[in-house]
Amino acid sequence: MVRPDRDLLSGVVELDTTYVGGQTQATDGMGTDKVPVMVAVERIGPHKLGRVRLALAYRLGSLQLVDFARATIAPGSTIRTDGDLGLRRLADLGYNHEYVNMYRSDDKSQELPGVHLVASLLKRWLAGVLHFRVSVKQLPYYLDEYTFRFNRRTSNARGLLFYRLLQQALATDPHPLHEPQNP
Repeated sequence: MVRPDRDLLSGVVELDTTYVGGQTQATDGMGTDKVPVMVAVERIGPHKLGRVRLALAYRLGSLQLVDFARATIAPGSTIRTDGDLGLRRLADLGYNHEYVNMYRSDDKSQELPGVHLVASLLKRWLAGVLHFRVSVKQLPYYLDEYTFRFNRRTSNARGLLFYRLLQQALATDPHPLHEPQNP
């Protein structure tokens, strides 16, 4: 469902990480068994969202979110993030970087509202469609499907959407989950 030549996000883009998966029992520290997902969302206006990009995060605490930003956001764009120190290098990579210290915010729900809305809708979609059962191995496919649906949510031409999906399916090589075993 993902075109390899798709346009990069541009303008004002919110960037953060969310966690998906089942309910986590209380744990000490920041430990969780949920899966981290990187989220980038275009802001078209104060109350309107544009396109979205999602990807699994495999190395928390690394610069993977910076690499994700470079792969999905056009240079010269304004990137809004939380106060993560590792993301401050975005300013040196050709982006206008704005950040908010979430711990000092009076109203955390007003900080990065686009990312939080997309993350909430993603979790609700996963719960409704998959009934809380998502394999980590197949989660990237579900993220691609959600991205495809979200980015086309305002389209009035459903036939064209089906045509684009079919066109992409024909142009893409198969990606089996595992290769068959040779005897």
